[in-house]
Amino acid sequence: MSIAEPTLRRIVLVTGPSGAGRSSALNVLEDADYEVIDNLPLRLLPGLFDEAEQNRSLALGIDPRNRGYSSNAVVDLLGWLAVRPGVAAELLYLDCSTDVLLRRFSETRRRHPMAPEGRPGAGIELEQEMLAPLRARADVLIDTSDLNIHELRAEVEHWFAPGGSRHMAVSVQSFSYKRGLPRAVDMIYDCRFLKNPYWEPHLRALNGMDAAVAAHVASDPRYGEFEQKVLDLSLLILPACREEGKSHVSIAFGCTGGQHRSVTLAESHALHLAQEGWEVSIRHRELGARQRKGAEQT
Repeated sequence: MSIAEPTLRRIVLVTGPSGAGRSSALNVLEDADYEVIDNLPLRLLPGLFDEAEQNRSLALGIDPRNRGYSSNAVVDLLGWLAVRPGVAAELLYLDCSTDVLLRRFSETRRRHPMAPEGRPGAGIELEQEMLAPLRARADVLIDTSDLNIHELRAEVEHWFAPGGSRHMAVSVQSFSYKRGLPRAVDMIYDCRFLKNPYWEPHLRALNGMDAAVAAHVASDPRYGEFEQKVLDLSLLILPACREEGKSHVSIAFGCTGGQHRSVTLAESHALHLAQEGWEVSIRHRELGARQRKGAEQT
């Protein structure tokens, strides 16, 4: 008779610059039945683990406003949790570009907590400097610069769904090189050498999820070999990443406009990985931006 392995209690420390979505992420985790505690003084945290419900997942909000905050103290706490039996501790970092943070504070007319009497930019710079060691230490990094609240919820739920066991999830996305490289991506593939449907008038308004566009991209004689080699590389690397203990791997495909070739490759790659048994999420950065822009104009 085999003995079932004990279920690990999941503990997630949630941090990131003000305005990046930390509070929203904590709300998502609370909805997922995590016990959520925000801004508890760091010196009180060790005692919390003996008093809280031992079988319930726990999410802790951490930011520089915590009494006694220091990045070293948070790293030490993670090290202390790492050797506790029955615990799986992870650091979730909500990141965001400086220009988007400035826009968010401007839109809400809120003062930055690290510069209540000064310019928000000074507070953002100071906070990013204080959080830099934690960003480097993060187990999961979610860049919220281009995410709306619904997309952020989907990302957090994807990485931290209830169940308590550690797993490795894979995210696949498409993007436009004209809008810059996506952040926090492990592997990037350039699709700009393939035939571009943009130059076909009847395909220009479509995207890579449409069958006609996918067929046009696949008609490039280099497509099949490229697609297979990328898949072979992922199937080689992903098991090694899981053995190393990574909780997620992000793969991105880029083309000029992020509408056609990269979307087709991302869709195909995600489908093949799912067929191989991997837990896969998919996001098309530019298609999401175009849909949001269209909604604003209606």
